[in-house]
Amino acid sequence: QVQLVESGGGLVQAGGSLRLSCAASGRTLSSYAIGWFRQARGKEREFVVAISWSAGSTYYADSVKGRFTISRDNAKNTVNLQMNSLKPEDTAVYYCAANFQTTYHIASMYSDDYDYWGQGTQVTVSS
Repeated sequence: QVQLVESGGGLVQAGGSLRLSCAASGRTLSSYAIGWFRQARGKEREFVVAISWSAGSTYYADSVKGRFTISRDNAKNTVNLQMNSLKPEDTAVYYCAANFQTTYHIASMYSDDYDYWGQGTQVTVSS
């Protein structure tokens, strides 16, 4: 079992920045691809970004490309999401998720592929 806990959410003005963290316990994350997803009120959960367990591959949704950056520190069992130039449409609950991977460069964009999920952290961007 992997337990994931997100932190770093909050209220920020448009154009501002936040840094989300996903901390894992129970198992090392070194064999898990990590994805961030978000769900705005009244909308379906959507893919934001994912990183392979080797950190050699990253995948971004077009809506966040160039503004968000994912990184991971397997020694610390954490994954970070730096969010810059935030927009009101980024407002959502952000979830991190872990997917056991035997292939070092793979990270899925599909929520059904993920085995473990955190409880989410709220990000609110005011206009």
